[in-house]
Amino acid sequence: MKKIALLTSVTFLILFSCSDDNGATTNSDDVDPGDTTFTLQNAFPNLSFSRPVDFQSPNDSSNRVFVVEQGGTIRVFDNDENEDTSQIFLDISSQINTTANEQGLLGLAFHPNFESNGYFYVNYTPSAGLSVTSRFQVSSTNPNEANINSELVLLEIPQPFTNHNGGQLTFGPDGFLYIASGDGGSGGDPDNNAQDRSNLLGTILRIDVDGTSNGLNYGIPSTNPFVGEPNIREEIFAYGFRNPWRMSFDLQTGNLWSGDVGQDEREEINLVTSGGNYGWRLFEGTFCFSGDCSSAGLIPPVFEYEHNGNEQSITGGHVYRGSLTPSLVGNYVYADFIDGRIWALDASSSNPDDTLLINSNLNISSFGVDAQNELFICAFDGSIYRLVEN
Repeated sequence: MKKIALLTSVTFLILFSCSDDNGATTNSDDVDPGDTTFTLQNAFPNLSFSRPVDFQSPNDSSNRVFVVEQGGTIRVFDNDENEDTSQIFLDISSQINTTANEQGLLGLAFHPNFESNGYFYVNYTPSAGLSVTSRFQVSSTNPNEANINSELVLLEIPQPFTNHNGGQLTFGPDGFLYIASGDGGSGGDPDNNAQDRSNLLGTILRIDVDGTSNGLNYGIPSTNPFVGEPNIREEIFAYGFRNPWRMSFDLQTGNLWSGDVGQDEREEINLVTSGGNYGWRLFEGTFCFSGDCSSAGLIPPVFEYEHNGNEQSITGGHVYRGSLTPSLVGNYVYADFIDGRIWALDASSSNPDDTLLINSNLNISSFGVDAQNELFICAFDGSIYRLVEN
């Protein structure tokens, strides 16, 4: 497979105008996984899941983990490899539209003060033409069960087509909720939604779930980049994405990383900065997609790869900050959903290069971390895996 490390290209840096220094920095202990052989280990061999698309751990002392199933359920269980029982934490399957492959219950995030307020947030598609971000609260009598009647709808995004829904939710170090939104679907972004900031499609959004404004069930952070600008949705943090499938913050640097699924040519990894335009549909990665090849004002991906065989649908991951696999510390671990390969991208280098860790032959839908920042991998064979150094 041909891999392209964009920051090695002096010509490309001249062509693109990047207003911020968005290079990922890590500490001097970061090491190269290139000389280490990895295998996948079933992290919970006694459990199985239906199309798991998210793995989350709350900010409490319970040592529980939560797995989101695309059909509309969230399961909770102890973070123990010998665990043989999971409980249904939330079941909104009756509210979910799953007639298309990319719809369903797609994201989960726990409030930073979850231990005290019991709030958590989900993203799902209740119909073919709508994405919803809602808040729920834990039952007052059972910490392993959500109060199904506690739903507060925060945000609704009309969807012109049934694919490219995004759906990842994550809280940033600033305490705000970030929401990944795809371009609305079809192919080639026919309505140019990702460049149209009057709607919420093709964006990373940032909202204040602890506030309200203008009749909304959330607030607009005053530091959002387009606050006060006419005809632009103030929730937008960055734009120009096709389908940002899985994003995460580096717990050490605070950098926001996102994969973005490509059209026909390129899969890309972006470092997302406030106000940034990441190019779609003008560009697909560094490939001039629209015929308008002016790159002025656009931020290129930090890394991309060309479609080659089945390598054609990136699953964004995490910068590893755990302790069980020291050779991965400081590396951004990601995968290709269709091909099943898993790579580590050196997040500390201004010349990013990646290392193939393993060819899993699995449909890898998502990554997640537990309370100890150890990395877990969701696969559509129904298992949750971890990478193990041989």
